Amino acid sequence: MSSAAEKHAGGIDEAVKRLVSRAANSHGISPDDLKPRINSALEKYLFKDEPTAEHHKVISFIDEIHADDLCLIVACEKGDDKAWEDLVANFDSTVKSAARNITSNTEDAEDLASSIWAELYGLRQDADGNKKSKLAYYSGRGSLAGWLRAVVSQLAVDQYRKQSKYVQIEETRDFENLAEESSNHSGNDMVVHHGQSPEELFSEQETGEDVSAALRTAIDSLEAEDKLILKLYYFDDLKLKDIAATFGYHEATASRKLVRIQTEVRKCVEKELKKHHGWSDGEVKKYLADAATKLGVNLEKMLALLVLVALMQDFIG
Repeated sequence: MSSAAEKHAGGIDEAVKRLVSRAANSHGISPDDLKPRINSALEKYLFKDEPTAEHHKVISFIDEIHADDLCLIVACEKGDDKAWEDLVANFDSTVKSAARNITSNTEDAEDLASSIWAELYGLRQDADGNKKSKLAYYSGRGSLAGWLRAVVSQLAVDQYRKQSKYVQIEETRDFENLAEESSNHSGNDMVVHHGQSPEELFSEQETGEDVSAALRTAIDSLEAEDKLILKLYYFDDLKLKDIAATFGYHEATASRKLVRIQTEVRKCVEKELKKHHGWSDGEVKKYLADAATKLGVNLEKMLALLVLVALMQDFIG
């Protein structure tokens, strides 16, 4: 907490309590749950330009925050399934309407809307395996509906920039090449290829075998439906909305399920490497990061490619 926030600490605490009491449905969120978010918003939007802001401005800032919207978002971040159901039920039409206003046809609008829910739930992970969700950027200063429309617009711009500058890797082509090359290999060899041989990807064959064995254990431990979801997403290259339709639920639910499965696979791989192969925490993090660097991709995509190879051995072999 900055010196500016410390100066108003007592008033901030009381204002945050009022904020929670203002919410028609707080989703079980407490003032302590909200204080980090409120302090962050104060630092970013008030104290940055006015480090000596008067007390009444600080209190007014908090009193203007949209209580119901912020409580809903923080509950979603905490993994509250009911909050997620409410978010989708109340704002799916907002997301789809914004997507239709930006895109030129219905198919593109549906794809963009699906991407939004994936971004909100957090399909990406940081180096420590934590989800990276756009929900973290919602401060409550404006309406949630307005913020979601802005997120849709920004994602559309980002996608256009990546496509126009050929920055985005064509994942379908990557996976097709991977499948073609790896189908010629068998046994315990680590069969990931991306313009490099297994020897170039992994510094030692034994290390590669450890990861391969750990990944196999992780895949085998999944429920049948979870394996099928991974197959549809990575191997068959289905979009989240198509996977959701297959199982009869919303694409936001498909996003959440995919994140859960990805997290379970990663945690299982790390656990297996440490428990059965004698790796330390440092070796696990350093090796996986080094392997991703050699592939020229991020850690998340490297693990996805490894999962794809394991799935091919299930569905092709």
